[in-house]
Amino acid sequence: MDVLFGYAKEKINVTIPDENYMATLVPNHVELGLTGEEEVIRSLKSPIGTPRLKDMVTPGQKIAIITSDITRPMPSYKVIPHVLDELHEAGVKDKDVTVVFALGSHGGHTEERMRHMVGDKVFETVKCIDSDMNDTKHLGTTSRGTPVDIFTPVAEADFKICMGNIEYHYFAGYSGGAKAIMPGVSTRNAIQNNHSAMVQPEACAGRLEGNPVREDIEESGKILGIDFIVNVVLNEKKEIIKCFSGDSVKAHREGCKFLDSFYAIPLKEKADIVLVSAGGFPKDINMYQAQKALDNAKHAVKDGGIIIWVAECSEGLGEKHFEDWMTGHRKASDMIPHIKCEFILGGHKAAAIAMVLEKARIFLVSGLEPDFVKSVFLEPYSSIDEALKDALNIMGENAKVLAMPYGGSTLPRISE
Repeated sequence: MDVLFGYAKEKINVTIPDENYMATLVPNHVELGLTGEEEVIRSLKSPIGTPRLKDMVTPGQKIAIITSDITRPMPSYKVIPHVLDELHEAGVKDKDVTVVFALGSHGGHTEERMRHMVGDKVFETVKCIDSDMNDTKHLGTTSRGTPVDIFTPVAEADFKICMGNIEYHYFAGYSGGAKAIMPGVSTRNAIQNNHSAMVQPEACAGRLEGNPVREDIEESGKILGIDFIVNVVLNEKKEIIKCFSGDSVKAHREGCKFLDSFYAIPLKEKADIVLVSAGGFPKDINMYQAQKALDNAKHAVKDGGIIIWVAECSEGLGEKHFEDWMTGHRKASDMIPHIKCEFILGGHKAAAIAMVLEKARIFLVSGLEPDFVKSVFLEPYSSIDEALKDALNIMGENAKVLAMPYGGSTLPRISE
């Protein structure tokens, strides 16, 4: 069986022996209506839980459009022009609109990258800026003790529009909605307090109700006051297949329901070997981002199995604290009790990888130096074929291989 896996900006064909091939997890078949920018326009004309955007804003208001940074596949350049059209219909001037790239704890953007994300016309028409953790306004505290410290231009805006794509998140349940605010334009201290609940079993992919991280995110958004969201669901080609606009909770919930119908994949049994790709650029730009695919794969591998993790990691590990944790422990298992007693943002993803290593071996196919990969408790490979050959030799001639070419999106759900 031939399966294509995204790696950086290319596709790599991998042949899995028929006698070992179990299945390829691909999105479920869902009947679609409009797609792409036409779907965005439809959604903006029929928002969920709110009036149309053009009927909510007034001339003279300061408008903040908060959207994703370069590490997310959100096609802002396809969405923002239609949001601006709605604002223009209401008489809003371009000088009163600011696009904010929600960095969370990530690094900033060059002008070239900003232009790439929103398109030249938008970049040259409205102000485009990165969020800044050192320039915030305190608005309150959530019931879980998370300070709502928000990037000042967002906190002081008269009208806040949050954008993003909805996909599974390994402890917030789903991305999208108020996640543009928390962690998007929040402080490191606020993010650490929110994310510290990730060790609770209810904080997991595909769960909203009772998820302490998601509930805290939405309480933060309520304290700020999110006026409108525009969230999209993308297919495996990163094309818009559905758009959800309107109320920050109601529209987001509908988006999550659709995501489940498309990307929650039933599986009768677990595999000996799971071959997973983050999906290529930008999801495998560094290990910090590609970790989401690894976490989805853990739901599909048998205890004692092997996960072959395909991620180029051209920018290395991708986050300072994550690197400190991955390189600063004598063995991987030491990170698990460490994160429970001392939550550190960045260290949380390292601890999540350590939790996967408690269950399975991880073969990493990347562009990283082999000795470095070994130093962070993973087994290095330069090719998928070589990794698969070794995995089959270890697991035996009857080993079953599951392919997850869209590992950052698809969530395996074992049937009871």
